[in-house]
Amino acid sequence: MKLYFIFVTMNSFEITKIGVEQLVPLQEIGRTTFLHTFSSTDTEENMDIYLNHAFSAEKLTTELENPNSEFYFATQNEVVIGYLKVNFGAAQTEIQDANSVEIERIYVLQDYHGRQVGQLLFEKALAIAKQKKVDFIWLGVWEENHRALRFYTKNGFVAFDSHIFLMGDEAQTDIMMKLEL
Repeated sequence: MKLYFIFVTMNSFEITKIGVEQLVPLQEIGRTTFLHTFSSTDTEENMDIYLNHAFSAEKLTTELENPNSEFYFATQNEVVIGYLKVNFGAAQTEIQDANSVEIERIYVLQDYHGRQVGQLLFEKALAIAKQKKVDFIWLGVWEENHRALRFYTKNGFVAFDSHIFLMGDEAQTDIMMKLEL
């Protein structure tokens, strides 16, 4: 009788806090994931305006150096595959409530969708919020980003308001969602 062994390796992802020394890989993952997520729905001109502003070295350096913002990379085998940005207090883009944490960004490379990377990044944000003993986590998500809306709803978020997000010269509606802790 012959025995055969099949070895199955699990996807192992690491979540690590980053600083300004990771500016270039942050620009790369930010631009790539945003472009892949929204390029089919926005004009090339509006996309260029947004990418050049939101992921400029100056803007990201300011955000990375802000003590009320934190960035985390999701990596596999030392390759950046996604990232998270959370904001506290005055760094929050809208509510700026001392008893809340904003998830400003959770983005994952398309090849890693469905592999729980986004869930791990969300769980990191949840752990941060619990450690800070805040009352709720909130975020804004584009009303046409159905995948993200399903993800946040599945994780217990509920819509409570909306706001306008400018994508170049186009006004888009973001659904504001929150999760009470």
